[in-house]
Amino acid sequence: MCAVCGCGEARVLRVERDILSKNDAFARDNARAFAERGVFAINFVSSPGSGKTTLLVETIKRLKGRRPVAVIEGDQQTSRDAERIREAGAPAVQINTGKGCHLDAHMVGHAFDSLDPPRGAALFIENVGNLVCPAAFALGEAKRVVVLSVTEGEDKPIKYPDIFASADLMLINKADLMPYVDFDLAACLAHARRVNPRLAAMTVSARSGEGLDGFLAWMETAEAGAGSA
Repeated sequence: MCAVCGCGEARVLRVERDILSKNDAFARDNARAFAERGVFAINFVSSPGSGKTTLLVETIKRLKGRRPVAVIEGDQQTSRDAERIREAGAPAVQINTGKGCHLDAHMVGHAFDSLDPPRGAALFIENVGNLVCPAAFALGEAKRVVVLSVTEGEDKPIKYPDIFASADLMLINKADLMPYVDFDLAACLAHARRVNPRLAAMTVSARSGEGLDGFLAWMETAEAGAGSA
């Protein structure tokens, strides 16, 4: 029995299943909408301060002239990140979740309709900074990328396994700070592969540009693979 609300464990589990089932249905609708438009959608997840937005800004700059880009921004409050994305040259819709700790598929579907990106666009979904809740909520994305900065420590994959287990790629960001922080890259990779043996990984730095061309190459390969699946 829950000491807070008095409900039983069975009821909590049933409500959770109902919520996730409803979300999964919206996620399937989103996936169909993305596919019909030829949109390649990536769900960016991380803890706050990992550098997701700066990575997206630099990625947008590199994709300019190569393909259209659109961004869905998720934060509890403010439109600061969407403004940064627009300044970089890509249309963006900001979703403020209030006390919510993640984006859900229904929110993303509405934002996609509002953005109305052109055929063949890359759609980046920057989730609310959180290594727990976003793991359970599919958004209809083709790929999920988890960003981990070297300032966070190498043990995050085993402390928050679900988000790393659900990801396709781990970007180890702020690589330019590696000489100045106590971060064991080999241990981080070992922890991540223990949780998810298929997880691809690369080190990047939005500040120096290290690894960003490799990330774009990964995107091309991942999109081609998703299209042939």
